Amino acid sequence: MNNTPVQDRPDQTQRTKKMLSNDPPPLAPIRTSQDWREAIVAKLIYGVGKNVVTANDRDWFVALALALRDRVVERWIASTNKIYERGHKRVYYLSLEFLIGRLMFDTLTNLGMVDVTRAALAELGVDLDRVRDAEPDAALGNGGLGRLAACFMESMATLSIPGYGYGIRYNNGLFKQAIDDGRQLEFPEDWLAVGNPWEFERPEVAYDIGFGGHVEAVRDEEGEVRHVWHPGEVVRAVAYDTPVVGWRGRHVNSLRLWSARAVDPLQLETFNAGDYVGALAQDVRAQSISRVLYPSDATAAGQELRLRQEYFFAAASLQDMLRRHITQFKDLRLLPDKVAIQLNDTHPSIAVAELMRLLVDEHGLEWAEAWEITKGTFSYTNHTLLPEALETWPVPLMERMLPRQMQIIYLINADHLEQVRMLGMGSDDKLAGLSLIDETHGRRVRMGTLAFIGSHRINGVSALHTDLMRETVFADLHKMFPERITNVTNGITFRRWLYEANPGLTRLLVEALGEHVCDDPAELVALRDLASDAGFRNRLIACRRNHKIILSKWVRDRMRIKLDPDAMFDIHVKRIHEYKRQLLNILETIALYDAIRARPSAGWVPRVKIFAGKAAASYHQAKLIIKLVNDVAKVINSDPTVRGLLKVVFMPNFNVSLAEMIIPAADLSEQISTAGMEASGTGNMKFALNGALTIGTLDGANVEIRDHVGDDNIFIFGLTAAEVADRKRDGWRPHHSISASPALAEVIDAVWSGVFSPDDASRFHPLVHELRGDDRFLVTADFDSYAQAQRRVDRLWGDQEAWWRASIMNTAGMAYFSSDRAIGDYARNIWRTTGLETT
Repeated sequence: MNNTPVQDRPDQTQRTKKMLSNDPPPLAPIRTSQDWREAIVAKLIYGVGKNVVTANDRDWFVALALALRDRVVERWIASTNKIYERGHKRVYYLSLEFLIGRLMFDTLTNLGMVDVTRAALAELGVDLDRVRDAEPDAALGNGGLGRLAACFMESMATLSIPGYGYGIRYNNGLFKQAIDDGRQLEFPEDWLAVGNPWEFERPEVAYDIGFGGHVEAVRDEEGEVRHVWHPGEVVRAVAYDTPVVGWRGRHVNSLRLWSARAVDPLQLETFNAGDYVGALAQDVRAQSISRVLYPSDATAAGQELRLRQEYFFAAASLQDMLRRHITQFKDLRLLPDKVAIQLNDTHPSIAVAELMRLLVDEHGLEWAEAWEITKGTFSYTNHTLLPEALETWPVPLMERMLPRQMQIIYLINADHLEQVRMLGMGSDDKLAGLSLIDETHGRRVRMGTLAFIGSHRINGVSALHTDLMRETVFADLHKMFPERITNVTNGITFRRWLYEANPGLTRLLVEALGEHVCDDPAELVALRDLASDAGFRNRLIACRRNHKIILSKWVRDRMRIKLDPDAMFDIHVKRIHEYKRQLLNILETIALYDAIRARPSAGWVPRVKIFAGKAAASYHQAKLIIKLVNDVAKVINSDPTVRGLLKVVFMPNFNVSLAEMIIPAADLSEQISTAGMEASGTGNMKFALNGALTIGTLDGANVEIRDHVGDDNIFIFGLTAAEVADRKRDGWRPHHSISASPALAEVIDAVWSGVFSPDDASRFHPLVHELRGDDRFLVTADFDSYAQAQRRVDRLWGDQEAWWRASIMNTAGMAYFSSDRAIGDYARNIWRTTGLETT
């Protein structure tokens, strides 16, 4: 394979130095809305090919994006030049997901151009909000993992840390969800159908990625044995770059996504023979790698495609960063000093074996030296304690698809187990548990273990999660390497989740605390002094109500359900998974429904229960939960005896843009995962930042949110992580909890008997079987505690002054959960680097 970028092979050092001595010529300054209006119209005419009379909202979006992009590119090139000039350490963030969402308002906000753009477009008779809605939502992620990666990229740019995101440019991304008769349907997400004005295709940056084939052992001129991999298939990775703008536009980083193509996309001889489909078969097979995010792995072919995706982007990214490093610094031994690679979960962990292959096979380093370089360069973020989410791959699949990498994994494992023996941990049980190869249910490669032993730092994403990592999944590895595990609690970018999503609240904060609150989240703490200020509280209530009206209109227009904006908006939006316990929420909702009908004069708090989220296409239990929520909603919303006191809504196709509308409208945030199973969560942070009160277990970052906002301003319920572990260890019996709770028993009987599924009484039997049988996620154990916490919620809502004081205290306590703080922690404690402005 030729692993040098296409059209980037000659020595360009002198030309590069000459280029880097000059920043791009500045664009004409935007002093007035007229200046900006003229720039946008010029792009409409010359970039889109339309005039102001014929242009539609999509045309105006593209014109505005292109005009904005020009302003970004000059900063982008200047930032890149500065990185090269200073020889600064670079951070490479490898993630299978980047849930970036829409970029137009993100860019406008960070450049400080929202108001001038709104004025310029208004002069043309164009509504900025309609133009905003014309931008497709880039669905390159499934949930918190991908959104975290996007927040971190923005914060790296804000802190001027030279950061590069690497991932896959999925043509379709995560599926588009539709709800038909309460059931989830999946359709291709076509976010690229009309083009993407933010990205730059780099056809000259392309790498050949191998699969399969065989490994040949050859002797070099000095008699040393070298291994040469001869792939049986080669796929080309082509780069697409998107600039990532930091706050105030002071620094711009790069997100580089790889698209897969065949090396020879058309087999001309086959085509001329009349086999027109067969002539394109290689290209179709290659493009499938970057076609869809998370293809179903329920089949052997699906597993193979997932592995191909992970290796494809990891291999292309490593080749790209090594090329960049060698061009500037020459010496690969400097890699840990000049490069930090962060593995975002286990998906990119094959990069550990691939970097070893590149260093040893392609660049001729000795094994021991290459291993020290590898460990010094990589760090690994673990995002889950669930065994099924810590990826493993069948050894036969690895040996067939990546034969040289599998040899390297065996060698790494041999050295690793020898170290285990030297440390006196060499019992058979310990060796089996610490091995890279799991032999309990067929031989499989433990990718989490590979990432751990191939990294110098492993971080959890909340204090609780990090402690549990040390005590559970990585307990033995922690004993071997007690200094490696550290904590970096997740964070969110306030620019996206406050300034853009909630401009009304942002204006209130600026008026009350000063403009500097936008630059330093620590200033939010001063908001506590306003918690009892009636004037501020009334303006905050009006701001929240406005967002609830906007959300209610969306629901009315698209779902034909009328909501009361003065009701409590109780929100549960996230990926649908049993451990996130949407089932617990809907069961308690049924119990509340029964109670309202039984005691109609009990002074119930009007509630709107809003659910949203996608279930994995092959996750049948999660899809059944979606159906249950919708069937319950159908019954409750059509029952006149409820008198509008309770509404249930499942909003389809949850994505970043929908979250930006939902979160500012939330009064209550549902964060009710089984304790010990949610690594951190970031939705909990977004809701609390916007003033919603949390009802949740002591799980993930909920623990730290409680510490920062105060016990009185959060509703905690349920078993702790330690109590969950005790229950499971002692032999968990869900029937005890069911028999002890008449309300729970009645709800489960209703679901079982078909009260909410009269057309098919057995529809929800699989859910009830799980609750009465294993109840792995302890829904029944926490039901009564959850119901009691909801009644505490009702009581506080009845005291509106106390409720809004608690709301203000939540926003005031959220400074710690800025992704700027999280990235600062990574930079100091893991990457060992600083921002450009501090050097």
